[in-house]
Amino acid sequence: MEKIAIISDIHGNLEALNAIFEDIDKKKITKIFCLGDIVGKGSHSKECIDLVLKKCEVVLKGNLEELIVAHENLDNKYRIFYRKQLQEEYISKITGLSFCYELYISGSLVRFFHAAPTSVYDRVHFFEDHKRKITLFYPSDKTISDKMADIVVFGDLHTQLMEKFYNKTLINCGSVGNSTSIIRDDNIDSDFMEVTQAFYLTIEGEISSKEYNSSLSFDFIRVPYNITKELENSNLAMDKAEYEYEIKNGTYRNVDKLKEKYEILS
Repeated sequence: MEKIAIISDIHGNLEALNAIFEDIDKKKITKIFCLGDIVGKGSHSKECIDLVLKKCEVVLKGNLEELIVAHENLDNKYRIFYRKQLQEEYISKITGLSFCYELYISGSLVRFFHAAPTSVYDRVHFFEDHKRKITLFYPSDKTISDKMADIVVFGDLHTQLMEKFYNKTLINCGSVGNSTSIIRDDNIDSDFMEVTQAFYLTIEGEISSKEYNSSLSFDFIRVPYNITKELENSNLAMDKAEYEYEIKNGTYRNVDKLKEKYEILS
């Protein structure tokens, strides 16, 4: 039996990333996968790239890595800002990151990617119906195998969740550096401390086994970190005010647009 730590969506938050790695070290977990969006939003994209590439056995690309390294003629403010900030040294480090990864664990085919098996930009939210969500288990021309996955682990949504349907398991590992929650109510929420921590996932099972002869477990983990210290260099963030708001309150900066899209009532 072996444990794997799954991290995602660091978004340049070095304090949160260091706290996560310290917690993983305490648990003596040596196999770590990163599902992308190492960069952007926060102030320490370079340092986070170096740390992730050093610590993680598998590093996949997220939509921000794809945006920064691709589309040479794309006039996008995020691409322009972060290409200038990272410069060629760090752009070269995230160029060529893999799109997805998969392996068998205790008899189940587990597929890892940032957002969807088709593209880092295809967002499938938990609020959508099961016919839409089941597409996350289908193979594509970007996946390693042409088999339907038993378990999907992804990032992108910044919220830890697990759901079972059609005899499948869909898991979002949450965000290390930019955790948010869409459904909020000031009359019900006690404080912001639950959501404004660093989150990751562990999977424990028989690695590379195609047989259902051993247990398989998933643990959602949250780790506190020093938000005040992280914000000392927030002047290096592209949208300083929006970044500070998100990590202090755990609320997505465009939450109203997201609620309108999915017809979510507060």
